[in-house]
Amino acid sequence: MTAPTTAPLTGLRVLDLATLFAGPMAATLLGDFGAEVVKIEHPTKPDPSRGHGPSKDGVGLWWKMLGRNKRTMTLDLSKPGGRATLLRLAETADVVIENFRPGTLEKWDLGWPELSAVNPRLVLARVTGFGQFGPYAHRPGFGTLAEAMSGFAAITGEPDAPPTLPPFGLADSIAGLTTAYAVMTALAAREHTGEGQVVDMALIEPILAALGPQPLWFDQLGHVQPRTGNRSPNNAPRGVYRTADGTWVVVSTSAQSVAERVMHLVGRPELVDEPWFASGADRARHADVLDEAVGGWIAARTRTDVLAAFEKAEAAAAPVQDVRDVMADPQYQALDTITTVDDPELGPLRMQNVLFRLSATPGAIRWAGRPHGADTDEILTELGLTPDDVTVLRAEGAL
Repeated sequence: MTAPTTAPLTGLRVLDLATLFAGPMAATLLGDFGAEVVKIEHPTKPDPSRGHGPSKDGVGLWWKMLGRNKRTMTLDLSKPGGRATLLRLAETADVVIENFRPGTLEKWDLGWPELSAVNPRLVLARVTGFGQFGPYAHRPGFGTLAEAMSGFAAITGEPDAPPTLPPFGLADSIAGLTTAYAVMTALAAREHTGEGQVVDMALIEPILAALGPQPLWFDQLGHVQPRTGNRSPNNAPRGVYRTADGTWVVVSTSAQSVAERVMHLVGRPELVDEPWFASGADRARHADVLDEAVGGWIAARTRTDVLAAFEKAEAAAAPVQDVRDVMADPQYQALDTITTVDDPELGPLRMQNVLFRLSATPGAIRWAGRPHGADTDEILTELGLTPDDVTVLRAEGAL
């Protein structure tokens, strides 16, 4: 179970101490491109993601994706033997990713002073709800709270309906992507300084960055973005439209030329000559007129016919797809976006592939998530522990 020598992160060792989604996702992204990731879980309380969502034959399916390309071992960091073993592992590592509440590692005498003392080149990524300091730092933090606090929920939903939360881990996913980027940035800095450092990642911050210029708008203009449903304040027509066969398509006209093509396509070219059609913001103020034109044209045609006409007109439209459509979509198939992974527990599994393609040093899914603690003895043996040492740790409850 070794990475291809061409993988760009071959030789990088990551200890994944985190649970649930943002921290473990960051470790997964690093493992996808060749890093050796060691997933360290509590002996009796494994990562809860193993039990999240549907399972098959008692095996959690979400974990198969989140745990891919990771070796798994157990360790109770609150035990003296567990603490000592983690320090030995940290000596061999480049990155540690954790998401305990601030102060937890310090309570176990495993904070930055102790970790950097055994390995000055170590990068410690700390993923929490609110960051390592500030009035909320010690509160329990989850992605749902970040989605609410960041302003995302406030602008999501229909104008006359309540704020809407995403039905998946949006804030965690954005933070996972950002943490992987932050780790690579810290490793790049290490090339210049020779020393590691701490990454302080708060879930409430990356999603706020993804929301764009809202703070700037408010600071300079006092502008508060309202909920607009599927409409955009920046362009129109833009939204979700129902077809004659009861399916849905989306239309986007972020570019002026595309907006003009759409109106010609739907038989309303005279609207292009209206003074207000010349800018996206002005078009958005006339969304009712534009939606009526586009929506009426789409409602009279099947989804297949709508999409074919938009493609021929070089206008932007796409089907609203559920996972069944995604699995059969020819573009995703061409990109191998959903790829097949052979798994000794469940057989062939189809899941999302690595996040991007590199022409010379591609990433790969080498294996799916492994059972809890499956590689404990092997990893400890590599670390230099004898069978007697392992027996002592087990007797202590550290494994």
